[in-house]
Amino acid sequence: MAIVLGYDESPGALRALRVAIEVSGTYAEPLVLVYGAEAPGGRGDEYRTHREALHQAGRVALEHAVAAADEAGVPATVEIIDQKPALALIDAATRHRARLIVVGTWGESPMRGALLGSTPHKLLHLSRIPVLCVPTEE
Repeated sequence: MAIVLGYDESPGALRALRVAIEVSGTYAEPLVLVYGAEAPGGRGDEYRTHREALHQAGRVALEHAVAAADEAGVPATVEIIDQKPALALIDAATRHRARLIVVGTWGESPMRGALLGSTPHKLLHLSRIPVLCVPTEE
């Protein structure tokens, strides 16, 4: 089993990282750090440029998260997945037989999340794996 964390260096993700590291350490399970993003379009040079930019942003974000996990003594792996974040997290959690998906929230209202389709909102409705939504610190 594993703990899967959706990570993008947002304020909510930073606190979620700390919580995910704590949970991984408590259960002595590896941490799977996931950056899910889907480039717009699907062909040509513009698509490849967008895709590479998203992958580069993901590599930088996940590098910081791995450093934090290493410092805490928690084994971590990274995955950059070419899917929208919620689907990427569900995919990774299924493949790793995750105990839990951890994701940060931005403090948006439930109505805004429902209308705009926030990642935590989607996960709560789509995932068969338990989801821990971590609010940003005040």
